Amino acid sequence: MEEFHVTIRTSLVPLSGSYSTLWVSLVGSQCECLPVKVVPDGQCLLPGSTCSVVVKPDKEIGSVILVRLRLEARPGFPDLDWHCSDVQLKLSFDAEEVERFPCHRWIKTADGDVELRSDRVCMLNSEALQILREHRARELQTKQHHIRWSTFVEGGPHCIDMTIIQSLGPNLSYTRQSPGTNPYYLRGFTDRIESWSSWEELDILFSHNGKDNAVAKYVQAHWKEDTFFGYQCLNGCNPLQIRQIHSLPANLPVTTEMVMDFLPQGSSLEQEMEKGAIFLLDYEILDQLPGNVINGKQTYLASPLCLLHYNNHGELKPIAIQLQKTAGPENPVFLPSDPAPDWLLAKMWVRNADFQVHQLLFHFLRTHAIPEVCCIATLRNLPEVHPLHQLLMPHIKTSLQINVQARASLLAPQGVFDKAIGCGLKALPLLFARGTDQLRYTSLCVPDDLKERGIDTLANCYYAQDALRVWNALHRFVMSWVDLYYNDDQVVQEDSELQSWIQEIFTEGLLSFTHTGFPQSFQTKSDMSKFITMVIFSSSALHAAVNFSQVDFSLWMPNSPPAMFRPPPNVKGSVTEEELLSFLPDINAGCNVLIILLLLSQPAANYVPLCQYCEWYFSTGAPAKLVEIVQKELKAICEDISKRNFKMELPYPYLSPDAIENSVAI
Repeated sequence: MEEFHVTIRTSLVPLSGSYSTLWVSLVGSQCECLPVKVVPDGQCLLPGSTCSVVVKPDKEIGSVILVRLRLEARPGFPDLDWHCSDVQLKLSFDAEEVERFPCHRWIKTADGDVELRSDRVCMLNSEALQILREHRARELQTKQHHIRWSTFVEGGPHCIDMTIIQSLGPNLSYTRQSPGTNPYYLRGFTDRIESWSSWEELDILFSHNGKDNAVAKYVQAHWKEDTFFGYQCLNGCNPLQIRQIHSLPANLPVTTEMVMDFLPQGSSLEQEMEKGAIFLLDYEILDQLPGNVINGKQTYLASPLCLLHYNNHGELKPIAIQLQKTAGPENPVFLPSDPAPDWLLAKMWVRNADFQVHQLLFHFLRTHAIPEVCCIATLRNLPEVHPLHQLLMPHIKTSLQINVQARASLLAPQGVFDKAIGCGLKALPLLFARGTDQLRYTSLCVPDDLKERGIDTLANCYYAQDALRVWNALHRFVMSWVDLYYNDDQVVQEDSELQSWIQEIFTEGLLSFTHTGFPQSFQTKSDMSKFITMVIFSSSALHAAVNFSQVDFSLWMPNSPPAMFRPPPNVKGSVTEEELLSFLPDINAGCNVLIILLLLSQPAANYVPLCQYCEWYFSTGAPAKLVEIVQKELKAICEDISKRNFKMELPYPYLSPDAIENSVAI
């Protein structure tokens, strides 16, 4: 009768050991054997240890299909979770051929029987044995029971049905090591419920918190300048709003005569639009939203339209600003030739509007909510042996914990949105639903987005240049990965698990909105590769661009006001520069926002850079070669960006691959 030499390895993960007793049984192609106790009494599963046992079935079981593990609490000892690395199987003690059954996860006594299969990656159609098809189905049923959909905001992407991170369990949570950021000089202001008394007060606050931040100091020095205002539209923390236009919106009554002094001599607004030199910031999405009440005081939201001109020197400058959606005598168009305080205040209103949409729509919706939707759908529809599960999970798994925490704190009552940001909890659901309705698939696909917005060829749009290079490297990596497992388009069409995955993303994430352009199914390898690239880019590079830049451009608060405490002006000449302070948030509210931005803008001490994988299945064979290729490409991009930035007074480092986290981990 055949015997099997079984070796179980405990991971080197901290605290991975357990006092519990381990049982193992083998499921063969003909039958299964009875469980065998692996750890003798008096011993325990220690980190980094191996335990071996010889399994001697009492009858022929055939080839081993599954290894079944069961952890049993030892009486009188703590019931500790155990992190299993893998199980290795040989037909004799000195046999060279080893079959591996990877685990690489935490196992609880409450899990009961945990079934491991060999390390062969495959799709459902490739499963020759019914027992393995049934194993896939059981895995997904278990996940679907644990991972369920819920609603965060009516009209917004659905989210995981959990409110505390403990519900995720050890395999879907992680420990982020703090980089040691200390907002000491900001916390001392959190009790000051009053307005800033002078610009000097703001300067003092900034000097203590921005002394080591070269970008923030540049912002403070140049925030009033039109050229810098335009630069931020292309390379600030929200480079996703601006777009080229060839005709004016009907509700923006700007004429050539009004802006003639800000255009090339002899040209007209129509000619500049035809040349592709006119751009627009349109915050109509904020129209009629209720302003928050902070410290018992009403705040206000505007829905500005800002016209910008890209001149022959490569400078993008604002040339006209209307603060509300509807044109009229009480909604003047502000111009650079207006009194300096008027023009500066108009730009501050635009920056305030940009803060709202950046935080909720370009940051949270695109780089947190969409990856969470894809993660939930992956867990519910793609078993762990599916190649797409293996490719995506390192990029999207952490979104669950981060978003559960965000909804329980930042976006909850008494959180920073409630206590300090103009778009408070009353406006938040309305804005989030509007943003979901207006989200387009092409806007998340870098080549399409840059071209549609007309910023793909601008010489000083470093976001566009770097985003395109990183996207292309990721896209080549994804296409090569897809080629490993999908011979042709028909295999894509026949992968029922894949089709269920994208259908659930469409229904639960995009609420079946067909006008968004998101795919409901995949017909080709090309379509599939593009979507997967979008998911990985949004979860890594896009998040880096819109998150880790935040404190740099917001630390000097007047440049990016989180709330405005006076209504938008309806006439010109109504304010002095000193009075602009009264529009800014109260001291405690503003400092609470800066504390959060400071904490969010620091990568973890243990962060994993883009395409640096810790997962076992990336370490050998064809996947390892693909990883090596993409890492080489990303390294070359890093070097090029570093050389460029070295020559720049204001570098753009946010999309350098070594500064991009592999996932949304903060």
